[in-house]
Amino acid sequence: MPKYTRNTGRPITGADVRQVERLAAKNTPTRVIGLITGRTENSIRNIASNNGISLKPTNQSPYGSRKK
Repeated sequence: MPKYTRNTGRPITGADVRQVERLAAKNTPTRVIGLITGRTENSIRNIASNNGISLKPTNQSPYGSRKK
């Protein structure tokens, strides 16, 4: 059994949402957030979308904005 399914079937708590929010703010990859919280990557995406949390990295330049 994969490690990330240890919380499968359990309801999502406010503490789970805060943890996802904190890790997303640190630019943690979605898969790693799932491993830390014990939930699947899809579950993390659902938590983020339902609570308005962006999982996109904030430290990357937009495509094509690099100077030559």
